[in-house]
Amino acid sequence: MTKKEAAEFKKLLLKKRAEIVKEIHEITKENMKSLKEASGDLSGYSYHMADMASDSYDRDLSLNIATSEQKVIYEIDETLKLIDEGKYGICVSCSKKIPMKRLKALPYAKYCIQCQSKEEKAKQ
Repeated sequence: MTKKEAAEFKKLLLKKRAEIVKEIHEITKENMKSLKEASGDLSGYSYHMADMASDSYDRDLSLNIATSEQKVIYEIDETLKLIDEGKYGICVSCSKKIPMKRLKALPYAKYCIQCQSKEEKAKQ
């Protein structure tokens, strides 16, 4: 991989990271607002048990999304380190080149498709 290509991927990854951080911030802000409303700060509103359960479900779903997004940030951070070390685009398991098509689809990929498949099977 050329330095120019690595620099383009770095720029792409930093942009993606900033977008995810913004999303997490919005989710957190919405959840804090929702918690404040659910805690009874809005006197005059009565809550039905089903409404509270629905709100709780929505908060849990949002927090799960934020957790998943945080994992992507970690992956991006690790990938940025690989770029800085000149190891980007090389599978961390088998040391073979990761195809450019895969990197364009998933710029923070650390494994080639075969090694990724092995990793996923090992986690099951």
